[in-house]
Amino acid sequence: FLYLTWYMAMSLLGHYNNFFFASHLLDIAMGVKTLRTILSSVTHNGKQLVMTVGLLAVVVYLYTVVAFNFFRKFYNKSEDEDEPDMKCDDMMTCYLFHMYVGVRAGGGIGDEIEDPAGDDYELYRVVFDITFFFFVIVILLAIIQGLIIDAFGELRDQQEQVKEDMETKCFICGIGSDYFDTTPHGFETHTLEEHNLANYMFFLMYLINKDETEHTG
Repeated sequence: FLYLTWYMAMSLLGHYNNFFFASHLLDIAMGVKTLRTILSSVTHNGKQLVMTVGLLAVVVYLYTVVAFNFFRKFYNKSEDEDEPDMKCDDMMTCYLFHMYVGVRAGGGIGDEIEDPAGDDYELYRVVFDITFFFFVIVILLAIIQGLIIDAFGELRDQQEQVKEDMETKCFICGIGSDYFDTTPHGFETHTLEEHNLANYMFFLMYLINKDETEHTG
């Protein structure tokens, strides 16, 4: 329902701006089972992902507070001294810089600000840079990636298990093909004639559509 509602909303908005029609390209993900699994891997552990991202935001904020109070001078990477490019003028700007640049940097925030070599705060900056890299890049981002990868693997294993059960077990009685292979008629004959899934589905639909007053069982 939510997907159809979103699809309809994008269609209506597309009449005002063609930009919204581009979102319909995502429909391919709904038609391909593998792509649906990939999308589901993001939402499968949704609660854990949201909580981890929230923790990431809090940790980055703590580092922003430290940077804003002690290391603001290192955030000037402008070559023109008359027009300094201060990225930590206020807390909001400083926090956004850490979230947008620091989290994306492969080596952490230390790669994006001035080298502290020779400065009085050099030792403190080294500790600041290393701990930011360790806690934010190595641990928290790895946890987020791990949650998505583990969810994808779990969903894939579930699909493989369902596929294996459909091929090796009778859906109706749950008995495996190993047992029926020891009988004269075999597993295929059992699933096609004795416990044909389509016949049970037809019977179920018959009971659903039949008036309850006519039920005799």
